[in-house]
Order: sequence, then C-alpha cells, then structure tokens
Amino acid sequence: MPTNADGPWWQHAVFYQVYVRSFADSDGDGVGDLDGVRSRLGYLELLGVDALWLTPFFTSPMADHGYDVANPRDVDPVFGDLEKFDLLVAEAHERGIRVTIDLVPNHTSDQHPWFVAAVEAGPGSPERDRYWFRQGAYPPNNWTSIFGGSAWSQLPDGDWYLHLFAPEQPDLNWANPEVSADLERTLRFWLDRGIDGFRIDVAHGMAKPESLPDMAPREEGTGLHDNAVDPRFDNDGVHEVHRMIRKVLDGYPNTMAIGEIWVKGDERFAHYLRPDELHLGFNFRLVEADFDADAVRLAIESSLHAAADSTPTWTLSNHDVVRHVTRYGDGELGLRRARAMTLVEFALPGALYIYNGEELGLPTVELPEWALQDPVWKRSGHTRRGRDGSRIPVPWEGTEPPYGFSTTANTWLPMPLEWASLTVEAQLEDEDSTLSLYRHAIELRKSHPAFGGAVVEWYGAPAGCFAFRRKGGGLICALNTSSAPVPIPPGELLLASEPLVDGQLPPDAAVWLV
Repeated sequence: MPTNADGPWWQHAVFYQVYVRSFADSDGDGVGDLDGVRSRLGYLELLGVDALWLTPFFTSPMADHGYDVANPRDVDPVFGDLEKFDLLVAEAHERGIRVTIDLVPNHTSDQHPWFVAAVEAGPGSPERDRYWFRQGAYPPNNWTSIFGGSAWSQLPDGDWYLHLFAPEQPDLNWANPEVSADLERTLRFWLDRGIDGFRIDVAHGMAKPESLPDMAPREEGTGLHDNAVDPRFDNDGVHEVHRMIRKVLDGYPNTMAIGEIWVKGDERFAHYLRPDELHLGFNFRLVEADFDADAVRLAIESSLHAAADSTPTWTLSNHDVVRHVTRYGDGELGLRRARAMTLVEFALPGALYIYNGEELGLPTVELPEWALQDPVWKRSGHTRRGRDGSRIPVPWEGTEPPYGFSTTANTWLPMPLEWASLTVEAQLEDEDSTLSLYRHAIELRKSHPAFGGAVVEWYGAPAGCFAFRRKGGGLICALNTSSAPVPIPPGELLLASEPLVDGQLPPDAAVWLV
C-alpha cells in the first residue's frame, strides 16, 4: 500500500462508508454482500477514495442489522465467508484502497455463546459477570435504551440484564478481564488478515459506573451525552479500553482506529484523541448544524478546537442519521445545499468520511410502515420511524428498481420508483451531476497544492455567508446561505457547487478559489 510523506495516511484520507447490506448484492437475495462490494471496487477507485469503512458483516441474528454480533471473528453467511472477505481486502489493496471494518465492543448479541452460557448458568455465576446482571424486583435504575423503553430486561429467573440498545444486545461488563482479552483476540484476528483499521461503534460507551446511578433529566435536542446528567456514557474508565486497543494497533504499522463519539464539550471529546488512544474521532458538529453560515462556522471552529492536538475528522451523513440532502430541505433545495456543504467539508484540513450514496445526492426516503425494520420503530411503540430511510440500497443503473443493486426487485428495503435520474449510470458522464462534483472535488483535494496547511483563517463576509482560507496552501472556500447573490473573494475559480450569477455566488452555494 502507498504511504504518504506528509504524515500517516489517515490524516488526510477520504474514507467511504459501505453499508454492506445496501451497497451491492452479488447473489440475488436482495441483501448486499462482500462479493458485491468487491464487484464495485472499480467504481470506488474511479471516485478516488482512499479507504473503505465496512459496516458489520459478522455472524449475527440481525436484530440490529449486524450490530448485534454473535461471533466477531467470522462472516455471516448472508454476506459471504472469510475467503470472500480476504479476496475483497486483497483486491482493494491492489487498487490502492485501504480497508477498515466496524468493531462493536460495547455489547454482543443475545445469541453470542457467552450470553447463552450466562442465561443457562443462572444468577451469581461467573458467566453472568461478563455482562451487567442485577437481582431485584424492579429494574436496578431508571436508565433508558437508546432505541426506546427501559435499558433493562428481566430473565425468567428474576435477574435483570442491561442493554443500552435493543434487548438482543446485552452490554458487556468491561470490569471483567475476559472481555478485554476477547476483544484483543478479535483485533488481532482481523489485523492478521490484513485490514488497515477499525471504526469503533459507541466508542464513548463500554465503561459503566459500578453504582449504576440514575439518569438526571437530559438536555433535549442536542443528541450529545453529557456525563454530568447521563451516566450511561462517557465514563472515564472507557479510556482504558481505548489505550488497550491503541497498544495492539501500534504493533501493526500503518493501522488506525476512529471512534464514534457522541459527547458534550470539546474537552471531553479531546480526551479520546490523546496520543495513546484513538487516531481519529467522529465529531458530529457538522451533522447537527443547520444550513446557516454562522451555525456551520461555529461547528467548524468547535471541531478544529476539539482536535487541536490531533486530526479533525469531517462527515455530513452516515447510516444512523437523516441524509443531509433531506436535513437541508429535501428536493432541489436540499440538493443545492448539500452540494454546497460538500465543498465546505472537502475544503477543510483532516480526514473525510463519505456515506455510500451521498455522492449521488440520495435523500432519506419516507418508507411505508410495512417496510420498516429498524428496532427503533418497534421499541418506540411506533412513534419513531428509525433509520431505515437512510439505508436504502444504492442505485447503480437502469430506469427502475432494483437499479442494478440486485437481480431481484424484492430488495431488503424497497427502492423508490423515482430514483432513475440518481443512478451511477445516469450521473457518471454528466459533468453537472453530483457524482461528477464529488469526483472533481476529491481529485482536486488530493492533487492541488492549495489544499496544504492545517490552519483555517476566516475572512470578513456579508451576513449569511462566510469565507475561509487554508493557511499554508492558499485555498479559499466561500459559502452563501443568504437569500441573495454575493460577491466572491478575489482569486481564480477552482470549483463551484452551482454556476456563478454575473460573477457572484448565488444563494445555497459554495465556491473554491485560489
């Protein structure tokens, strides 16, 4: 694999998140798989990405579509087998694309051999010490599940067990040394097969306070976990887990780990990026920012500050959130704004994560109730629709479902009839398409000297707008979230999300200049 003289490869990489179920189906069962991913490596090479992040493909009953892991060191038959995984890694490496995979250390499936043994062994047994079991007539505290309802379920023998997500996902007890030893075994298993790193699910989880104190009223609307009121997450003991993971990775040159980190406050976030912990951390400030110049600037400044001693990481969408085309207004307006934010994001120093389909301008889809599968839908008493609408299979070609994703129209989630204009085939040769914008932006970001320098300098700008420059490289990026065209900063036009209007930047647009 190529190396970079300007520092570790991940500090500037463009990662591409493959939601494996929804990327490409090679065997016609309506579910994406590893051979499907391998069949589309040419496309990913053409797009210009440096690395993949594969969502869980491990043995699983699929209660949470793979994030309930029954065997973390094998491939579920729905996705293929270890031989197919090895082929994918080898062929990706041949194309200069690195491969990172999900790691789920907070919980297992209730079908994992450990939990099956714990249920059989009974209260007070060593097997139950690997999880959070407690006795009593009532749940041990008032903790709620992220998916809705109580975070505690009771077995017929009276013991309660903790699950911060679905009941089929019991939380592991990281105070038990067997848990740490088993994760190390999992890390080495995949690293020895040649992978380049991990994305760590719920990286702010794992550690729990032994006393299991009640949750205080939570600050609504932020999506962030404040340790002062929410003892379920971001406990200081979690950093021991990350130090263990880092120690293992340090024995495998050029490998890395990024954490999914939902915490409140830049200081709490920065703790995860200390030199002996994670290499990268997902900071979701941009995901949570409205399409407003002041809000976006604040998100950027906060993210840069939080990663001041490490590498900032940028993302606009993933499999757990509403796609940004929809967040920004949906339809033509949402797409214009999403294209603008793509240029803003790609102009920033650090690592980038693209979620499969965002380069096509895919929106989140309002699915019929019969199609919903996310456990959030059931656990919330059908009050929260869940994340399925952001997980629709990728449309590749053709004019009707399944658009080349599969040979069957009976895909695991239904595909919209109106997506013919969004396929890869429809956009590949269209210079004005969103796919072409992504390809051009990635190429410039990787090859143009203006993208050097890790410091961002801000310009004065009209209300509803901002402009910044990459100090050291010289790239200028301007964003207009106002309702009228505005003059652009002086410089040579490099790329624009929308055509300029009489030399001015139109509303809901961004531009690159040098």
